[in-house]
Amino acid sequence: MQSAASLAQKKAVGFEWTEERLKRLLIALVIFWLLLGIVFPLFPLIQRSLQDKNGNFVGAANYERYFSTPALSISLTNSMEVSLSVAGLALVLAFGYAYALTRTRMAWKRYFLLAAMLPLYVPPLAHGIGLVYLFGKKGLITTGFGGAFEALGWQGWDINLYGFNGILLGELLYVFPQAVMILMVAASLADARLYEASESLQASPMRTFLTVTLPSLRYGLVSAAFVTFTLVFTDFGVPKVVGGNYNVLATDIYKQVIGQQNFEMGAAISMLLLIPTVMAFVVDRIVQRRQTAALSARSVPYQPKANPWLDRAAFVYCLSITLLIFTVIATVFLASMVELWPYKLNFSLRHFDFSTVGGGGYGAFWNSIRMSFYTALFGTAITFFSAYLIEKLKTFKPARSFAYFISMIPVALPGMVIGLAYIFFFNPLQWKFGGLVIPNPFSFLYGTMGILVLANIVHFYTVSFMTATTALKQLDREFEAVSESLGVPFYRTFWNVTVPLSLPALLEIAMYYFVNAMVTVSAVVFLYSPRLKLASVAIVNMDDAGDTAAAAAMSVLVILTSVGVRLLYDLATRGISRRAQAWKAR
Repeated sequence: MQSAASLAQKKAVGFEWTEERLKRLLIALVIFWLLLGIVFPLFPLIQRSLQDKNGNFVGAANYERYFSTPALSISLTNSMEVSLSVAGLALVLAFGYAYALTRTRMAWKRYFLLAAMLPLYVPPLAHGIGLVYLFGKKGLITTGFGGAFEALGWQGWDINLYGFNGILLGELLYVFPQAVMILMVAASLADARLYEASESLQASPMRTFLTVTLPSLRYGLVSAAFVTFTLVFTDFGVPKVVGGNYNVLATDIYKQVIGQQNFEMGAAISMLLLIPTVMAFVVDRIVQRRQTAALSARSVPYQPKANPWLDRAAFVYCLSITLLIFTVIATVFLASMVELWPYKLNFSLRHFDFSTVGGGGYGAFWNSIRMSFYTALFGTAITFFSAYLIEKLKTFKPARSFAYFISMIPVALPGMVIGLAYIFFFNPLQWKFGGLVIPNPFSFLYGTMGILVLANIVHFYTVSFMTATTALKQLDREFEAVSESLGVPFYRTFWNVTVPLSLPALLEIAMYYFVNAMVTVSAVVFLYSPRLKLASVAIVNMDDAGDTAAAAAMSVLVILTSVGVRLLYDLATRGISRRAQAWKAR
């Protein structure tokens, strides 16, 4: 007769085998969804770029036609020119702003930080609309405030908005928050001992800046440069509104697909749009791998000293940029609430009556809220659980490494590339590869809310995944080790221990998904259906139809929703986060 200890040991072995199989199955499912949402749709996109309209293989003919057509090929040069210009200028402006917030003792730091983050809640097209109302042909500044200053001899200021100048200004507003965030993180990690040594050696402030401050920020500067370059290179919203005849790759894709139904050329341009972003991502990863720790165990946190002249200069600098940001956004609000800009500035809400314009009206607005909510809900659950399986489980290491690699791909995929790839992958009832015909089991998703949510989850997946893995790395692996030794299933440990301890990160991921899904247009502009119109796409359609005031009104609704949800989130989660993190105070 077997002893009780022997039976317990066999039961434990059986349990471990069953749990091991479950872990492998879940990791396999994570890889499957990553392949389905990220990798597989790229293959028909590549295939379509090598075909003609009849589906015949033509090799590089579409690319040759693109580069042999001056009106098209100039877009690649324009995209590079404006992206490099914005990246360089944004780096300088954001560096000064981040330096002021972290290395000075100026007043109003908290308010300046909130002001710098405000463009995150604004649709990219709204930046362009605000600039149109300020610097367009009938803009407030262009017309000298409607001729109010003619008596003083000022006729207005025309900056030739439509073209390079407009894209430059609009993109600066769009990428400024991201650059500031990256540089603030880099600037906040400083060792006070280096500055004390420089001071004891009687080095001048400029020499200290060049030999201590800049070298410590070099990796942050490189990351900010590549992030801003990629965002500008792939952005569709700002060039769509203020680009004029200055074509870029993103608007070319839109014109080829929506305007001419030329999907083959759209696919070819998408591949061209993809190459520089992938190269920027690879270079950025290489640079980050060479990065060494900014702080050691012996480091002393740097505390800025009072410097009246520097503090006042930093305050004026941040105030100037803040006023520019507020001016553009406030102009969008004002233009949506007046009779006729800039001639009849009496208060009116008639532009919020969308029944007389196209775009979908309030139905599109509510669809965007639903889509953003589903993206936040399912995106957070999928992202965090995937990150947990990849980061915390010790089994199936090659598969987990492969899943981690795929998780990094979306950050290099422009939204328009994702949208166009999803058309080719999810729309056909059958996939055709040469002479092989395969039924498409996922075609039911096309034209539904599901494909919009999936596109948004994939588009913003990498940042959310990295946020989740960073939070999980902070949790000691002893939690899992103790659970295994006690025979507690890993999923119970995940639900009872990991999720509560990581609740602040989960809430931030959900907020990130919601806000970005609310304001994005590039990932969904090709995927929405007539019965599922979206607010961001409605802004595009209204602007195309010349209903700029209505587009401004819809932008205001999106901005108020994004900011309002953020404020409600902060109020509602303050107590939840405090209770979830109470263990830190013990």
